[in-house]
Amino acid sequence: MSKWLLNVRLETGEHLHEDGSVQTITDLFHIEIDEHGHIAQLQASNEMFSPNNAQDMQGQLALPAFKEMHNHLDKTYLSLPWKACRIVNSLEERLHFESLELSILVESCEQRASAMIEKILEHGANHIRTHVNIDPYIGLKNLEGVLAALDKYKDYVTADIIAFPQHGLLRDNVPNLLREALQNGATMLGGLDPGGIDRNIEKSLQTTLEIAQEFNVDVDIHLHDTGHLGYYTIDKWLDLVEANDFQGKTDFSHAFSLGDLTTLEQISIAKRLNEHNVAIMSTIPYDLGKYTIPPIDLLAKHGVNIHFGCDGFYDSWSPNEVGDILQKACSFAEVTRKITERELRQSLSYITNGITPLDHEGTMQWPKVGDEASFVFLRSSCSAEAIARPPKKRIMMNKGKFFN
Repeated sequence: MSKWLLNVRLETGEHLHEDGSVQTITDLFHIEIDEHGHIAQLQASNEMFSPNNAQDMQGQLALPAFKEMHNHLDKTYLSLPWKACRIVNSLEERLHFESLELSILVESCEQRASAMIEKILEHGANHIRTHVNIDPYIGLKNLEGVLAALDKYKDYVTADIIAFPQHGLLRDNVPNLLREALQNGATMLGGLDPGGIDRNIEKSLQTTLEIAQEFNVDVDIHLHDTGHLGYYTIDKWLDLVEANDFQGKTDFSHAFSLGDLTTLEQISIAKRLNEHNVAIMSTIPYDLGKYTIPPIDLLAKHGVNIHFGCDGFYDSWSPNEVGDILQKACSFAEVTRKITERELRQSLSYITNGITPLDHEGTMQWPKVGDEASFVFLRSSCSAEAIARPPKKRIMMNKGKFFN
């Protein structure tokens, strides 16, 4: 049976004022959603229209459902008593302290992951890319907990589940543990600093490629290594991608080293990333004194797909509990001085898998009949305002189902 959403605010175009400023134009629509969770009809709002099985959205703005593209469902302390972080002097030291508590935390993994999923859903995301620790301390136990948690919310969220060698790939029995994970529910393969952690870039990347090819899965490599070390790692991986026809199956998370390059070097690597369809997953770090944000605008200009993620929140790495992907887009706009209507609304694309209601010319391109009925409803006048001033209250609908 179909249902109707009444008085939904949608962006329809833009108006260019004589002073050069731009105003986004919106209007109210009624949206029919079929029994399969897709848009069956879009019609202009009419006060006399009162179908059965309808819900009045009271002029709330509809945006495409968000995508949380870098997360760690298994790490959070959510649902547990308050616990702040310890000061460390290196990534290796942070990983050491994390390893000491893994066997204790694993018992509550499903509970904690469930609490994190609910936060993410409340903020408007209907897809989560989560990295899950696969290591010699707890084996596949975190994977089991995350899979159980995700199954409880399968009506509202889809997920990429990455088998992640957080404590190093080239040690103990980790490669075989990753294989087991890919046989038991993980859908992607992860990697971590082939230089800084594994201390053998070529062997680490080659092993990653071999496992990915064996299971025909995509790869998402955490790359914190900065400067030439990080750049060399990306360049070496692209050599392997080219030699092994592995295009379109790789993402680099963080990729801080790209921000350390000269502009000419950035353009060169951007063209190569685009050529091999390699995406960048940025978490927009707040500690800009330690890390440099990749040149997101430059990368996007040269065709590189960019996605944002919140990373972990409230865990051994950070005591904060934001976990709001829209706030990440707001932070990006702030630190990169996005202040115009068009700049702000185009920033939405980094949290919606590239979908924006208006295209670069200001023409309506979303939603359309046949599209999946997955929305975030919020009280903003337009997407530019939502990016600049994210409203706290939101309603997420996934394939025609509200998350309450």
